[in-house]
Formats: sequence, structure tokens, C-alpha cells
Amino acid sequence: MAETIALVDYGAGNLHSVYNALKAAGADRVEVTADSNVVRAADRIVLPGVGSFKACAEGLRAVDGMIDAMTERVHVGGAPFLGICVGMQLLATRGVEHGVTAGLDWIGGEVRPIEITDPNIKVPHMGWNDVALSPHADASLIEPGEAYFLHSYHFATDSGEHVAAMTDHGGGLVAAVEKGNVVGVQFHPEKSQAYGLALLANFLEWRP
Repeated sequence: MAETIALVDYGAGNLHSVYNALKAAGADRVEVTADSNVVRAADRIVLPGVGSFKACAEGLRAVDGMIDAMTERVHVGGAPFLGICVGMQLLATRGVEHGVTAGLDWIGGEVRPIEITDPNIKVPHMGWNDVALSPHADASLIEPGEAYFLHSYHFATDSGEHVAAMTDHGGGLVAAVEKGNVVGVQFHPEKSQAYGLALLANFLEWRP
């Protein structure tokens, strides 16, 4: 039986592009949903995110029962979870964009502004950049390569053991995090062409 991928709709993601990318990567059933019951029954969960940490966190909390459903399905049920861009940042303990806002606290750390000391390096970090694996990466899921980034804030993790990949933009920035059956990527797989589709295909087959 085909697996169901719950693509969480909380008004803060480019759902159409992510949906199309998941289908192109081989997903049979992708449910774009704001229904916590659909998330509770899903085989895998994808949380996109575009905009500020504060707006995305508030949007997710505004969806009745969604955080409880995600937490139950992922941490009790063991469903693989993928956070994309701000969806990855929401895994942090907190973000400081437009004031301090609590995140999901699934992976300890803080989302803070990218600090640049070289005037030739621009913020936001926008465009193609290398993804270099850390020693802690699950190589069956995340591969080295080039991906498309667009962000002004970055995830500073409390522990290096949860960093799966890094990129360099005037200094090292976390490109991916991983903890058990939870993975998050700062880049946009849906905009990263063959590299992004390969990551999504790996996620669809991932058995953490």
C-alpha cells in the first residue's frame, strides 16, 4: 500500500512547489492538509516554511491540534519528518526574529541573524551553494552537492551532533540538521533541481 505524505498547510509555505517536487521524487500520495487527524495517520510528514520565524511559529500554533499531532506521530509513532527552510528552523528551541519566539524545541538551539564581517558577502544568503556533510550525517539521506538557499537567519544548534551538513557564506552555516527520525534542511529542495529531487527521493525511502 502506498505511503501517505502529510504536507502541512499552515499558511506559511510554498505548498504547490513542494507538492510537485514530492510527486516528481516518487511520492504516490501527498496530502496537503491543515487537519491534525490526517497528520496523525500519515506515514511521513513534511513541514515547509517561508517568511519569518515568528510568523511561521504563530501560524503553526494557530492550526488546531497540529503541533500535538505532529509531536505524537513523530516522537511516539516514529514517522519520518522533514522540515524545509523555516520549517527546519522551527525545530529549534527559539527564534529571535521580531522578538523571541518559542520553537518546537525538537532540536536544541536558536535561530539568529546571519552575521557577516566581509562587506562583499550579502544577506540574505541567496542562490546556489555547497552542501558539505558533517561526520554525523546519514549519508543515505543527505548527500554532498549544491542546493538553493534563501534565508537571512540561521539555525545555531546547541550540539554539533545534530548538524548533518554545513554550507559556507561568510562563515559556516548549518545547512541540515538531523536527530533520530527528524531531519531539517535550510535549503529549498523544491528549487534545487536534481539535487533537491534526490534528497526528497531519499527521504521517501528513509528508514531511520
